[in-house]
Amino acid sequence: MRNDYMLKAIDNFLNKITMYRLVLYFLTALVIIAAVLGAFGLLAIDPLMLLASLGLSLLVCDLANALFAKVFNAQTNVESLYITAFILALIVKPPTSFADAHYLIFIAWAALWAMASKYIFAIGKKHIFNPAAFAVALTALTIGQSATWWVGTAWMLPFVLVGGLLVVRKLRRFDLVLSFVAASLLFTVVAHASSLSEIPGIIEHALVTSPLLFFAFVMLTEPLTTPPTKDLRSVYGVFTAVLFDPMVHIGSVYSTPELALLAGNVFSYIVSPKQKLLLTLKEKRNVAENTFDFGFSSDKKLPFRAGQYLELTLAHEKPDTRGNRRYFTIASAPTDEDIYFGIKFYPEPSTFKQKLTSMAVGDTLMAGQLAGDFTMPDDTKKKLCFIAGGIGVTPFRSMIGYLLAKQEKRGITMFYSANTEKDIAYKDVFDKAHNELGINIIYALAGKDVSKSWQGERGFVSADMMKKYMPDWRERTYYVSGPPSMVDALKKTLSQMGIPRSQIKTDFFPGYA
Repeated sequence: MRNDYMLKAIDNFLNKITMYRLVLYFLTALVIIAAVLGAFGLLAIDPLMLLASLGLSLLVCDLANALFAKVFNAQTNVESLYITAFILALIVKPPTSFADAHYLIFIAWAALWAMASKYIFAIGKKHIFNPAAFAVALTALTIGQSATWWVGTAWMLPFVLVGGLLVVRKLRRFDLVLSFVAASLLFTVVAHASSLSEIPGIIEHALVTSPLLFFAFVMLTEPLTTPPTKDLRSVYGVFTAVLFDPMVHIGSVYSTPELALLAGNVFSYIVSPKQKLLLTLKEKRNVAENTFDFGFSSDKKLPFRAGQYLELTLAHEKPDTRGNRRYFTIASAPTDEDIYFGIKFYPEPSTFKQKLTSMAVGDTLMAGQLAGDFTMPDDTKKKLCFIAGGIGVTPFRSMIGYLLAKQEKRGITMFYSANTEKDIAYKDVFDKAHNELGINIIYALAGKDVSKSWQGERGFVSADMMKKYMPDWRERTYYVSGPPSMVDALKKTLSQMGIPRSQIKTDFFPGYA
């Protein structure tokens, strides 16, 4: 019970902060902790030199990013450059004194190329490489200075582990991290153990006194350079793990963490959607209580599957803790000409949403990082159950809109939970699907102010409600999308009903709210 309470508190915190801001706070904490440990002689670094290193990295990253953004006429993200600067400070060992000119050249050169990589080594405005990894690989090649990855020490391990697990829980990237760590440990044991007795020591070294976990939590999980689907992410993790071992080499060139990641980035780019989009606002329309459709035209066609999401970047002054980037599920169908996002506005909205609602027709924003596994199966004979809560209905709007456009019939029953009748969005689309395709739509209102004239279901979607409308409930694959608390509750309900995990799909993207 206590564990459930703690997990709920953690999730409430994570839902109020963007992934980028969380990573920035995590890295900031690591630098502060390292400085304190250094002051007590527990780490072989000078706290003042560490802060100086960070300061120089931040300065060069800021100036270089502003310059390249202006030259390439691109939108910028302040959090991203800060994150890169902090990573460089944590993997490049600080100098022993201010007189170390070689170090000053090293960190400045690395920071410059970290920012350059996002603009110069980009195709379709999508950068290919992790900026920090690219920078330290290039410095090793050009000026013979390499990253030491000093953050990978026993004293830093507890803090890396706790913060890293928070990041991975926020991103829901346990599949990627586990595939990488497991494959890396297996490959290391096979490559280095000459007897069974050596295995514990090899594993201990890999986990405790190497940068493996920091690399996995911070570098490997960067959304812009990872594949968009679960299966591909697992392959990406294994592929990078095989190259992570320092004994891997081609001729006289031996692998390093940064080279392993760059190779993984190339793989990710090959299997991932390539473009970024410039979206121009065409219209805003009210589709439910405090819920609006934002319709955009795009500078290029976006091929996507119904149920996937995009990351939107909207520059604005003084962003709050959620920053200027946000993920939204695409509400329009792949067959539609324009791209729509259904967005719910709550009291005291974020600065991102405030800026979004103030946009005028003709204003633009950037979109990219198409991803998501919450898509319909290719087998049209599979029986499905859609369960939507609140604005979590948007992927189903995309799916059902697509089925309508194709006039494709499937065995679908959909439960749509809302507070009141005014909160039901896209009712015209769902009712049309019922009439033309035979999709069974059940609206369930759970609010306190439901009208007495309401003829639909009342209360939350439950096991009894599902069994009432689906005699074949055991045969169906369940798609659940909505607030995290609702999704978690329904996963538990479905499990108690005996539905296998393989028949339950939940919608998740970083930063639901």
